[in-house]
Amino acid sequence: MSDIIQLLPDSVANQIAAGEVIQRPASVIKELVENAVDAGAKRIDVLVVDAGKTSIQVIDDGKGMSDTDARLAFERHATSKIRQADDLFSLHTMGFRGEALASIAAVAQVELKTRQATDDIGTSLSISGCKVLNQEPVACSVGSNFLIQNLFFNVPARRKFLKSNTTEMNNIMMAFERIVLVYPQIHFTFRSNDTELLNLRACGENFRQRIIDVFGKRLNQSLLPVGVDTTVCKIHGFIGKPEASKKKNAHQYFFVNGRYMKHPYFNKAVMTPFERLIPAGEQVPYFIYFDVPAEDIDVNIHPTKTEIKFENEQTIWQILMASVKESLGKFNDVPSIDFDTEGKPDIPVFNQQQTDDFGFAVPKVDFNPSYNPFNTNPRQPSVPSNWEQLYDGAVAQGDNDMQQPGDFDEAALFQTDEMSPASTAPSATISSALNGGTTIEDKSPAHYQYKGKYIMTAVKSGLMIIDQHRAHVRVLYDGYRKQLEDKVGNTQKMLFPEMIQFSPADNVVFQKIMPDMLTLGFDFSDLGGGSYAIGGIPSGLEGLNPISLVNDIVALASENTISVDEDINHTVALGLARDAAIPYGQVLNNKEMENLVNELFASANVNYAPDGKTIIAILSQTDIDHLF
Repeated sequence: MSDIIQLLPDSVANQIAAGEVIQRPASVIKELVENAVDAGAKRIDVLVVDAGKTSIQVIDDGKGMSDTDARLAFERHATSKIRQADDLFSLHTMGFRGEALASIAAVAQVELKTRQATDDIGTSLSISGCKVLNQEPVACSVGSNFLIQNLFFNVPARRKFLKSNTTEMNNIMMAFERIVLVYPQIHFTFRSNDTELLNLRACGENFRQRIIDVFGKRLNQSLLPVGVDTTVCKIHGFIGKPEASKKKNAHQYFFVNGRYMKHPYFNKAVMTPFERLIPAGEQVPYFIYFDVPAEDIDVNIHPTKTEIKFENEQTIWQILMASVKESLGKFNDVPSIDFDTEGKPDIPVFNQQQTDDFGFAVPKVDFNPSYNPFNTNPRQPSVPSNWEQLYDGAVAQGDNDMQQPGDFDEAALFQTDEMSPASTAPSATISSALNGGTTIEDKSPAHYQYKGKYIMTAVKSGLMIIDQHRAHVRVLYDGYRKQLEDKVGNTQKMLFPEMIQFSPADNVVFQKIMPDMLTLGFDFSDLGGGSYAIGGIPSGLEGLNPISLVNDIVALASENTISVDEDINHTVALGLARDAAIPYGQVLNNKEMENLVNELFASANVNYAPDGKTIIAILSQTDIDHLF
């Protein structure tokens, strides 16, 4: 029987490895920029065309490579970062596996021009799908110039499943931000389709300045410094004030020894001190930098290098949480209790048998609790202290409407902390939010609210339970989608426009969805640099925070993979509906609940919210009977 196991060709092996290392254009930029950082570059320029699908160019002024190194760098596991296995536990560079360039060359057309400072002439190298096409001397600047074209040209399936330019560009900007925030001493520029999006000049070790340069000056007012130095680790950085919290898309970054990482456990350490300072479900921005001995961490966990294991994880968690608490308390965002009594005057202990300095008992003050100094009629008797006893044994008298002993009071049955009948006092805010509904007659069916979250009503098959927030989201979503389709929207002008500023990544998303937001009734003025003035919002949304409203829509659009206009319409309508819908905990009267139920059942999709979550559940009569 012939042998069936054989070694894969290098080109096939490289394509397999590229599937893990190079997942999209953002992966290419991450690997090339990290290599430039490791090369000691003082300036790094990134240029992309068509969100990196057509070309990606990374230029640095680092130490460059010789002609031999330039050729060898594209071989698998060829690296200048480590020499032996023990070096993995003392890493001081961003890269170390030697897979990045080989993976890029396996799925793209690559041109490299590089020169060392000691050489008079550089090297030009052309590779396409792992095949070296040309290598020759060339005159070029010191450093390296990588040009990556036609990414995934030889892997059609991977190229086909790339997302829209907006989505890919958003991922590129996020990958770029994660690097530039760690190296404020390096000058970075970023251009997309010949348009400069970022020009971050070197600012030494001023991390705050780099954060402001990336995310805008408005964030500067919301940052509180964090700093602690221990034998286990050194932590420095910034946390946001409670008023800077957002529902989504808050800028949250952890960096360990200059490397970005994701760490839900440490995220909990930062968010715990904010639990009673911000609304549930919201997030605060933070930029936390860890300096940990290289031998105490392991970054060789995943090809993306965003997962890191710590030897003293629990200890660092405690240090991080304590430093965040200290920062909040120091800047009076959390009231602190001072237990330091040294040098403080003694507070005497209360004693009922207290005496004065001469040993005499302190006189006891007595008073008449029934005395009323405002009583101008001396003949009017004072209220007796035992007035409650006057009503003992009293029998209520009234007409037939008054409940007699043995009558069943349905309202009293449901009137508890858990479930309450509809309030008889209509809410102006909710009434206006639910206007346009069917007119309810006096004999409308009774609805009950449970914990301000569910609307409950009896139906033939049993008990129907409606999630009031999701129901209103469905109603509003259908209305906004119709406005987008009809290109009709009314604008409510703001007396004082408010300014909103986006990060480069968010600005890419916002520019994509802005035409649809204008259709709905928003009014924006471009101030340049990712800043916009909000001059108006859609009619009917008065009272909502316009900045939070726009941020929520952009955050939702960033999460979704937008590829066609239909997806954009869905994202904008859903984001707007979520913000404008009735919140959980809002008490509704019977008419408001009836209007909401009628509008819901006029929808084409009654059972599910736009995000696929269930709106209605019915507890059958049979299930109810089985409970008793």
